[in-house]
Amino acid sequence: MTTPPSRAPLLTLPDSHGLAALARRLRCYKPPPPPPPSRKTDRQQHETPGSSEKSVGRRPKSWRAAVLICLFEGDDGSLRVLLTKRASTLSINPGEVSLPGGKQDEGDADDVATALREAKEEIGLDPSLVEVVTVLQPYATRVGITLVPVVSILFDKNAYRPAPSPAEVEVIFDAPLEMFLQDRNRRAEEAEWMGEKYLLQHFDYQTADKKYDIFGLTAAILIRVASVVYQRLPAFTEGSPKFWHS
Repeated sequence: MTTPPSRAPLLTLPDSHGLAALARRLRCYKPPPPPPPSRKTDRQQHETPGSSEKSVGRRPKSWRAAVLICLFEGDDGSLRVLLTKRASTLSINPGEVSLPGGKQDEGDADDVATALREAKEEIGLDPSLVEVVTVLQPYATRVGITLVPVVSILFDKNAYRPAPSPAEVEVIFDAPLEMFLQDRNRRAEEAEWMGEKYLLQHFDYQTADKKYDIFGLTAAILIRVASVVYQRLPAFTEGSPKFWHS
């Protein structure tokens, strides 16, 4: 079961502040109920990962993880989200763009605690700097991982000093959240698994000196977050696989 946002003291800002208004609205957000569970064949239960998860090892069905979606206001007033490029030395998804997060530890009280702990370990984001405002409906991967998106707001971006963990993160960067609703710098990769055809969305993003491919489940989570935040659907057909939502 998805856990509610932590009950840490709320950060206070004037009512006219855009981030404060967004935080109030997102605290009231209720994710749609999950679809009814689908029956899986023996082949599905033992299927090896496909191209989008090819470097993810097999895990027990109860394996749970959380990622932190950290939103903040850019210099131009637009909403932006913190992202990482994973270290090339990692055995799982090396060099790919991801959200800070990871496996739930026994000492974590809930999904929020997992996301906050992992963000501090991976990118040096102190939990005291962010306010968790909502938790979105979990995703399910083909290898039995339940992935919970935890949405937070960083009110004072200047208080955060990026500190990537060299063993896990090569680069910390940020991107505009609204780009994940737009049909620009986007391409779709056709894929198929167990007879189901679906699309993997790719978003090409370039900073002053680097190019990034934001794709797969990370892109899907950001499409959903952007849809909730901006209260509109993407300007393209998402075509995500059903098993992510089962």
